[in-house]
Amino acid sequence: MGQKILVTGGAGFIGANLVRRLREGGFEEWVFDDLSRGRVEYLPDAERLIQGDIRDHEALYNAMSGIETVIHLAAFGSVVESVDAPQPNFDINVSGTFSVLECARKAGVKRLIFASTGGALIGEATPPVDELSLPKPISPYGASKLCGEAYCHAYAKAYGICTIALRFANVYGPFSGHKKGAATKFMKCLLQDEPMPIFGDGSASRDFLHVADLCEGIVKAIELDVSPGEVFHLASEEETTILGLAKAISEIGGQPDYPIQHFSRRAGEVTRNFAKSDKAHKALGFKPQKNLIKGLEETWKWYLAHRDDVLSLKESDS
Repeated sequence: MGQKILVTGGAGFIGANLVRRLREGGFEEWVFDDLSRGRVEYLPDAERLIQGDIRDHEALYNAMSGIETVIHLAAFGSVVESVDAPQPNFDINVSGTFSVLECARKAGVKRLIFASTGGALIGEATPPVDELSLPKPISPYGASKLCGEAYCHAYAKAYGICTIALRFANVYGPFSGHKKGAATKFMKCLLQDEPMPIFGDGSASRDFLHVADLCEGIVKAIELDVSPGEVFHLASEEETTILGLAKAISEIGGQPDYPIQHFSRRAGEVTRNFAKSDKAHKALGFKPQKNLIKGLEETWKWYLAHRDDVLSLKESDS
């Protein structure tokens, strides 16, 4: 086996895809997850799961024994949920990230990759944004990720851990049936014969990235020589409106005139967002391979193949 890697929150959507990619790449992957939002059924090997809370220092420290790289995915990822309940978001995303960093320092972990965000952290800014854009989060979720990035940079400079913050775009793909997010919601609406909900007039935009492309970027951040404390945007660099996404999914689902129901815009959500990934292109060789339509087609096939399971799931943000 290759390098030993621990993925916090590895039983969630991104984790389920990432652990498979790590295994294909010859890594020895382990998952640390409390299963409050993740699913053991999503993992290719339940024997590599360590169940625990990232705020439990003893359990987390023990899980890091012999670990060379930690990929910290565990988080409460919903903007709307963070506005409604900021305290749990802070507890998991800020206190939890501090716990991960501190345990990594004590356990002698060499590299830590932090799952950050683009739009929610930057806030309202004229896109495309990049690593030089001034962060001005407008939700507790965005603020929590900014705090996480700051602590990662501090631990890199104070303790020599090679921390790397990756700002994820809006990720979609297989194993996302329990996710809160536009692509998931629209596909589940198609499966249930319910109107697609859009908050606002649909002109709000996002940068949608297929999870397979995201995982390639994460693997590059494991393998390549990167200066400690660096930040990279991983994005498709394409701006897609929410209405455009709904129309595309309707077409893919064979119902181009599918009904859409509009609601008032929700607090904490940015209006327009997409990012440039020039820095990740140069330093990591990151370049997305799946365009939106191809990626959505593949995702829709996964939803159809797992229809009963998807419709039985409670939504979460993992």
